[in-house]
Amino acid sequence: MTPEELKTLRDELQCTAKELAAALGVEQDTVLGWERGEVFPTKRFITQMEVLRKKGKAAFPRQARRNAPKTNPMAVLADPEMWKLVRKLLAHPTLRREAQKLAETYSDPAEEPNTD
Repeated sequence: MTPEELKTLRDELQCTAKELAAALGVEQDTVLGWERGEVFPTKRFITQMEVLRKKGKAAFPRQARRNAPKTNPMAVLADPEMWKLVRKLLAHPTLRREAQKLAETYSDPAEEPNTD
């Protein structure tokens, strides 16, 4: 797979080098090295990338969330359903543990760059 083909694949999948690296079980620097043509992926990784290509954008479920319109935080705070959820999280430790596991797969907005 050439560097151009790899870039095309990432465009098709609409994923970052970091996301592709995680899906392949390699470091982000490895994917970037492939894209620069400094090193080349082995047959094993090429096969994995073809599997990802067949899955399409669904291979990276966070993608839809990342491109979703930003929600006004004040509107979320005003939503009674949000507070109902917060009460349930506080009252039920098992629910809180499960929510924490699920939340690990999502980026923390406080750690995302400000685009304003």
